[in-house]
Amino acid sequence: MQKVYRKKTKEKGVYELVSETKTHQGKPDICYYITFKLDGKLTWEKIGWLSEGYSVKLASEIRIERTRAIRFGQDLPQQKKRAILFGTLAGEYLKWAKDTKSRGGIDDKSRYENHLKNRFAEMRMDKITPFDLERMKSEMQKAGIAPKTISHCLGLIRAMYNKANDWGHYQGPNPVKKVKMPTVQNARDRFLSFDEAKVLLQELKHDIRFKKRYKELEDPKLHDIALLSLHTGARASEIFNIKGQDVDFRNGLIALRDTKNTETRYAPMTADLREMLTRRMPEKSDDYVFTDSNGDKINEVTKSFERVVDRLGLNNGVTDPRQKLVFHSLRHTFASWLAIQGTPLFTIAKLMGHKTISMSFRYSHLSPDHKKDAVNGLETAFNGHVNKVIEMKTGDKE
Repeated sequence: MQKVYRKKTKEKGVYELVSETKTHQGKPDICYYITFKLDGKLTWEKIGWLSEGYSVKLASEIRIERTRAIRFGQDLPQQKKRAILFGTLAGEYLKWAKDTKSRGGIDDKSRYENHLKNRFAEMRMDKITPFDLERMKSEMQKAGIAPKTISHCLGLIRAMYNKANDWGHYQGPNPVKKVKMPTVQNARDRFLSFDEAKVLLQELKHDIRFKKRYKELEDPKLHDIALLSLHTGARASEIFNIKGQDVDFRNGLIALRDTKNTETRYAPMTADLREMLTRRMPEKSDDYVFTDSNGDKINEVTKSFERVVDRLGLNNGVTDPRQKLVFHSLRHTFASWLAIQGTPLFTIAKLMGHKTISMSFRYSHLSPDHKKDAVNGLETAFNGHVNKVIEMKTGDKE
């Protein structure tokens, strides 16, 4: 078999190779190559086929670009590193999040594995476009995924690209910058009445199926977790982080660490909580107060809570997801009860761990007495002023 060689063309440094098998428009196809010196060595680069739209002239223009780049010390395309896979970055990012972020990056890991891994793990970072993210957003919306979750996923991608840039893994644009974040309207107004809370706690305490699941027939764990949230406004993640050393019986305080705003806050201990925590104190001060049946830290509220809520009918007829009773509603209930009894918003903000008092204004409508007093006072002043004027006029007429 005769060996086929590249032949020089009339253009400097441009060669062509006539194919013995490929054809284009009834003639043998031609592949173009260019050659130039890089670091003192002769370098060959394949440009492309005639059937792909390349020509001698185009190959020559590309060669001129290459030589100009070399002259000015710029990287050539073949010298540029391929962008890493999104999944490779995710592995590094999640390890970093576990070591540095609050709650050990559990939320980031969950969002990646549930929503991003199957979609982007095998794509290189420079191949993920704003269009890909818009399509992801649209598909998640159609699947009924909450706007807040979608927003968190986009935020995670943005943070990962930023970190990749900091770590020198990627130097291109961040595709999230050109994606509009979904509108989030997830403020929950639903809170329990005192009677509803009492019934719920009673049912959680005697939920036999829950006890069987944890193989602890005399351990109403879910009841105690719910009680702590109702009496302190603590989030589930904050409750699961409580260790023996965080419970101060002498001063009646519970330290809530690794909170959402990364600041430690102290929750006053009610009599019911004191009794419950006394019973639950671990042997070692650095052990968690609440653990699963294997003695490991709990990371999420069991589905038993949702099942009990459904059995009690507390969500019957509720179609708006924002109005459905979920575990987080217990935190909202705590703040609502405080507002109803006239607790100042500043105090509510401190107890809830809100960074600004504006975050507590959502509860202001539940403490309307000061508004009523203000309006009633205005009415009294107005009526008194009118009567006084009328009396003066009557006196003038006489």
